[in-house]
Amino acid sequence: MRVGLLFGFVVILDQLTKQIIRQTMHLGESLDVISHVVRITYVENPGIAFGIRVGNNAVFTVLSIIASLGVLIYLFAHKDEGALMKSSLSLILGGAVGNLIDRILFKRVADFIDVGIGDLRWPVFNVADSAVVVGMVILFITMYKSGKKEKESTPEGAREIG
Repeated sequence: MRVGLLFGFVVILDQLTKQIIRQTMHLGESLDVISHVVRITYVENPGIAFGIRVGNNAVFTVLSIIASLGVLIYLFAHKDEGALMKSSLSLILGGAVGNLIDRILFKRVADFIDVGIGDLRWPVFNVADSAVVVGMVILFITMYKSGKKEKESTPEGAREIG
């Protein structure tokens, strides 16, 4: 239940913020939020995350659909996973679907969160990108801690030699 709520929240927030940006800003327009450190800058990304271009957008879209279905199937098949694992996958799935909606409807993804100092700027991103990154960080931490617990709980004599 919580997995669905988190997933839905990410998709709705992502699509809502993108729609607001599309309706209120011109492509390339930039507004300072916190001096020049945080800006809202409307750009459109025909590639993948952070402006990385791909050769064939249709192939990438199909691969994104397959990956999203894989995460969804994993979530249903592993209902007994811990809350952090399920939350991380929900964030990743919500972000992937949020950007996938843009790719299908508009053939490009609207990005608008612009962070940096002076000319040192991170590539412009959106809510979906943020959800994927946060989800991946939580997933890696959860997997690391899980692997560490398994090592600690395995008796010395039971470990494989060689």
